[in-house]
Amino acid sequence: MQSKNPAIADFVKLINGAAGTFAGMGREARESARERVREAMGGIDFVSREEFDTVKAMAAKARDENEALKKRIEALEAKQK
Repeated sequence: MQSKNPAIADFVKLINGAAGTFAGMGREARESARERVREAMGGIDFVSREEFDTVKAMAAKARDENEALKKRIEALEAKQK
């Protein structure tokens, strides 16, 4: 249904244009925020799960070896006394 009044038609066009502009501004703001987060996160070094698990296993092995060496030292010290 179209209005015969040009003032109302112009007002509707203005409102539709404003709504489109606000929607575009919202999209631009979201994209800008996403880009800023990407840039901020780019400076952080992340490791893969595989790398993390590998280092975790190495640390566990080192702890076990350290405990075994500690027991050997204690046994040797006990013998010396």
